[in-house]
Amino acid sequence: MLIDWFTVGAQALNFIVLVWLLKRFLYKPILHAVDAREKWIAKELADAGAKMAEAEKKRDEFERKNAEFDSQRTALLGKATDEAAAERQRLLEEARKAADVQSVKRQETLRTEAGNLSQAIRGRTQQEVFKIARKALTDLASASLEERMAEMFIRRLKTMDGKAKTSLAEALKTASDPAVVRSAFDLPPEQHAAIQKAIDDTFSGEFRLRFETEADLIGGIELAANGQKVAWSISEYLTSLEDSIAEILKAKEKPQTKAKPQEPEPASKTPGPQNR
Repeated sequence: MLIDWFTVGAQALNFIVLVWLLKRFLYKPILHAVDAREKWIAKELADAGAKMAEAEKKRDEFERKNAEFDSQRTALLGKATDEAAAERQRLLEEARKAADVQSVKRQETLRTEAGNLSQAIRGRTQQEVFKIARKALTDLASASLEERMAEMFIRRLKTMDGKAKTSLAEALKTASDPAVVRSAFDLPPEQHAAIQKAIDDTFSGEFRLRFETEADLIGGIELAANGQKVAWSISEYLTSLEDSIAEILKAKEKPQTKAKPQEPEPASKTPGPQNR
């Protein structure tokens, strides 16, 4: 069989042209498309991975913030609970203190009221006792009693101490007006003369006297000259006794303090009238 080399050559040339055409217009576009597709897929995969990593990062951040929020919420809740308990305790303490203060004030008020009432009762009783005593002495006083008082007054003049005697003598000598002798009743002339003589003898001189009656002067006689005074009266005994009782009551009202026991002092005599 004879080989037609022209035909073989033409077919070979056609095959080569076909392969070139396929490669030029078919394989290369397909390869380019496949490469582009692979690159797009790789890019999409990379973007998806980046987005997934970002999502995981955000998820981790959210979980961290959520944990921090839970921790802060727990801490704030505990702090609020502690503060509420402390505030409750403070309010209870303030209420207790206020109740204690009010209780102390009420007790102090009751003690004050009781003390005032007791003091008022003691003062009223004291006043009434001395009022009755003075009234009784006033009712019992008489002219004969006043004469006896004049004798006691003269004795008092003669027993005056040096300082009081000197002061009264100076007052009698320097007085421009007559010295005043007061008594609750009018004294008879004999008593006037006796008192005048006692004053002149006691103070070594002749002094002018003016005799007056003083209804408030209970059972006694007094001599006054130039601001100086000497007296003898039952009223002064009562006044001295009243002052002593008032001092005793005042001392009992003061707070008692512990002190070492002392030996008892001898009882003092009933205070008598003093020179004024």
